[in-house]
Amino acid sequence: MKLVVQRVKKANVVVNNETTGEINQGYMVLLGVGPQDTKETADFLVQKLIKLRVFEDENQKMNLSIQDINGELLIVSQFTLYADTNSGNRPSFVNAAKPELANELYEYFVAECKKQNIKKVATGKFGADMQVTLQNDGPVTIILER
Repeated sequence: MKLVVQRVKKANVVVNNETTGEINQGYMVLLGVGPQDTKETADFLVQKLIKLRVFEDENQKMNLSIQDINGELLIVSQFTLYADTNSGNRPSFVNAAKPELANELYEYFVAECKKQNIKKVATGKFGADMQVTLQNDGPVTIILER
């Protein structure tokens, strides 16, 4: 499982001209699932995400977690995180999980995040053509994987 975590001032995702999720200050998370991933993988990364300290404290040090600032999450499925570009110019996605497993673990990850005392957990729509807009804060972008 791979997460691209972006610290944002705000973010939203639109599907078919309808906003499916939007947040204010927090993390915009792109989530990719590999074929070897399990619920245990998701559990580990939920905890890493929730405890990640990249928000500034009173001394302008990245020392606060999303819970510390009462922040919000926008989680968007992103199978292209598993793109293989080692040969040729067209990416291969054979390293991404099949849609059934990917959707199951995406939904599980979202549900587990909702149990973590986060102010708001918003999502995109699995498998849809999504338009994502964000105001990156910093910018701060962290990759988490297991």
